Amino acid sequence: MQTSVLTAIPNGVEIAYRRVEPRVPTHPTPIALVHGMGGDSRTWDGVARSLARQGRTVIAVDLRGHGRSARAPSYRFGDLAQDVAGLCEHLGLEQVDLVGHSLGGVTASLVAQQRSDLVRRLVLEEMPVPLQAGDPAPVVPRHRPSRTELWNAATGLLRNPRGVLAFDRALTDPAMSQFQSPNPQWWEGLPKLQAPTLFLRGARPGSMVDPRLLADMTATVERITVRDFDCGHSIHRDRSREFRAAVEQFLA
Repeated sequence: MQTSVLTAIPNGVEIAYRRVEPRVPTHPTPIALVHGMGGDSRTWDGVARSLARQGRTVIAVDLRGHGRSARAPSYRFGDLAQDVAGLCEHLGLEQVDLVGHSLGGVTASLVAQQRSDLVRRLVLEEMPVPLQAGDPAPVVPRHRPSRTELWNAATGLLRNPRGVLAFDRALTDPAMSQFQSPNPQWWEGLPKLQAPTLFLRGARPGSMVDPRLLADMTATVERITVRDFDCGHSIHRDRSREFRAAVEQFLA
């Protein structure tokens, strides 16, 4: 397989991405991977290699304010979604399978709502489901990470310190404000999400998925499957084999 690090300016902000090409392509639809807040495209390295071995072209995006992408004056979730959709257009992709973790999941869900023609299948990993009107700000209970979670976080930082060092801290407040505020527009757009969807949820403390909001989401989306994993918020890191197996089967 071959990996290239490239950039584009699809929406007025320079966006970096890693493109992983398989030795023998076996599927015409590329897979786009979108990381969570404070990470970058390198978080998907193991997933990208595994998917490329399955014959899939993989595009792993650095969101604005992360990794090698430029910082920006606006970090609205809609801006992030336009970056991802614009990058797909820049690359001439007629359809993609879209995978997003946490903030990347919210971004991916917006792309799927707004561009049903673009997204063939959608995977949402530990996406904090947006609040509805009248909901109080969410409270995530503190928890003590397991030894596995601590080890995976530490080794990941050693392998890729750029993910932490390049992160624009100015993104934190606007992102948290959006997570903690009702988002009626997202719920209004939810029926437009037509792509078959796989929602991956951590079943241990540290998960950021509100079960009530997820139940309301699954009642609205016609084709959605929910899978639970024995971990917290980072399934692709802490349960990598199970994550890859579930995603590869769903996207096959």
